[in-house]
Amino acid sequence: MFQSKIAGLGYYVPKNVYTNNDLTRFMETSDEWIQERTGIKERRFADRVGETTTSMAVEASKIAIERANTTAEEIDFVIFATLSPDYYFPGCGVLLQREMGMKEIGALDVRNQCSGFIYALSIADQFIKTGMYKNILVVGSEKHSFALDFSTRGRSVSVIFGDGAGAVVLQPTNEEGKGILSTHLHSDGAEAEKLAMYFPGASAGYYLGEQMPQWPDVELGGMLMTKEMLEDGSAFPYMDGQAVFKKAVVKFPEVIGEALAKNNLKTTDIDMLIPHQANLRISQFVQKTLGLSDDQVFNNIQKYGNTTAASVPIALCEAWEEGKIKDGDLVCLAAFGAGFTWGSALIRW
Repeated sequence: MFQSKIAGLGYYVPKNVYTNNDLTRFMETSDEWIQERTGIKERRFADRVGETTTSMAVEASKIAIERANTTAEEIDFVIFATLSPDYYFPGCGVLLQREMGMKEIGALDVRNQCSGFIYALSIADQFIKTGMYKNILVVGSEKHSFALDFSTRGRSVSVIFGDGAGAVVLQPTNEEGKGILSTHLHSDGAEAEKLAMYFPGASAGYYLGEQMPQWPDVELGGMLMTKEMLEDGSAFPYMDGQAVFKKAVVKFPEVIGEALAKNNLKTTDIDMLIPHQANLRISQFVQKTLGLSDDQVFNNIQKYGNTTAASVPIALCEAWEEGKIKDGDLVCLAAFGAGFTWGSALIRW
């Protein structure tokens, strides 16, 4: 059985920088308020027209493929993680395959939100280990800005998120002890509605209950986007920030510890932890819980905000480009997000 290694990695973020002060044009907020709660100073927003979840993924993928010393034609499987696809269907995987001129290969879409890239990486790892595929492109890409409530009502959510994409190419390796050592995936749907976007969805009325506006009695049926939904905010993402924080600070250290225990390693063995960039306060809490130094944890949420499925590959690539990940280093990736879902991956670089 093969081991899988990250042979190439790349990321792309839009050119449009929006600082916290820029957001004060749309809502009642301040740089101090946002930084105190999230650690974010600025984020990137894609162009409203022409720049999409897929187009950003293409740019990140080009870099990863080149660094892997391969070509788009040699990629034999695509796994695309996003919560903000260009279309409700089909998924972005086939759009990426088309835009990059790939062969008629398989394309799988993963909808695990913030932990989507970890899930996608784990799936790719299994395909490489069994020998089914030799060049797998794993992508996380998000365009949040088109669906956020940029008003005072929605500020607790909209100030957090940004746009961007990250990608890696997985290939087999025979190097002893190198590559992905193990991956660990979990979910608990008991509090699924604590972090969710209910529309479009056939069960939205059930979960929202009395908050739902009355549906128009028309032949097309119930699930129509109405003016009332935009006005009362039910059409936008919802987050119970305290509930998410409480769960995340427990599950992050837990799933990291699981990965270390599986490989008979300790937290002191970690050279670099790349947490999903959900909130700087969460990352700092996890760092303190695990007893890690600043040099052992990489955060870039200050610059990009929370790019959900894209945040881990963006941070991983940026840390590597800055020389903070070197050959032989033990790298741990971890994420927690809506669902709730969470996971980790332990990699010997």
